[in-house]
Amino acid sequence: MDSNGSLSITHLILNASTLVQVVMLFLLTLSIVSWTIIVSRSSAYKIARIKADDFEEKFWSGIDLNNLYQDCIQRADELNGLEVIYAAGFKEFVRLINSGPADQEVVMDGTYRQMKVSQSREMENLEAHLGTLATVGSISPYIGLFGTVWGIMHAFIALAAVKNATLSMVAPPIAEALIATAMGLFAAIPAVMFYNRFVTKVEALENRYINFMDEFATILNRRLVRVRSEMNQKQKEQAAPAVRTPSYEEQRATSFQKSRSFNNPLGDSQGSFNRPRTTNNEPVHYHTPGVEGERERSLARQNNMEQ
Repeated sequence: MDSNGSLSITHLILNASTLVQVVMLFLLTLSIVSWTIIVSRSSAYKIARIKADDFEEKFWSGIDLNNLYQDCIQRADELNGLEVIYAAGFKEFVRLINSGPADQEVVMDGTYRQMKVSQSREMENLEAHLGTLATVGSISPYIGLFGTVWGIMHAFIALAAVKNATLSMVAPPIAEALIATAMGLFAAIPAVMFYNRFVTKVEALENRYINFMDEFATILNRRLVRVRSEMNQKQKEQAAPAVRTPSYEEQRATSFQKSRSFNNPLGDSQGSFNRPRTTNNEPVHYHTPGVEGERERSLARQNNMEQ
């Protein structure tokens, strides 16, 4: 109570009952925790949005994916949001490609799952302490109401012991009880308001991450198709027989064989034709008739003419 006889908030708090003071102290602690979370989460979401903007600008600038991955590896301790998702997805994609021939669906499914795991971890970081903020916003009014009810009960008990109750006797206990309700609302209102705002920001970032994952998976799928096409083309080229032009010596040898076959139509051991054979698979012998044979044939023709 000040010099004019009016009640001050400080005087009411200091003269409140022990339980009401404990309630007020607890509500003050919740309010401090709530505002600490509000400041830290506001900064975290701002940084996440700025880094997402910078990474998407770099990603869609036409930079080579390998160079972008190397840049992420060099800043492994500073990665955030989309950078973490990209690095995890590209690393898994390269690992599956280099591990050997695998089905296209298996490669893309494994890559997307790895990006999904990284995205879930990033969402856990973004949603950190939001549960505490929601708890403060939901329980603070009830805790303040509990302090108010207890203070009013304490005031009525004190009035029961007095025969002539006046307003000056009733007002202080009721006022100190209502302070507990006010402190509960002071802790709850900012917590609820910023919780809803932060949830909206988290959902926006989550949708942004999911859209990037889908777009990046599409790019990797096209790249995988191109790589597989190039590998199949190389395999076909390696499997095809090599066409070799005959050398000069081989051409001369072939021409010589053809000329000998043409000059030896009956064939011999070096010719290109097989020697004719009889039904007993014995070779037929070709020979020139002798002089006696020619004389006998001439006599036979003369006898035929005389007859």
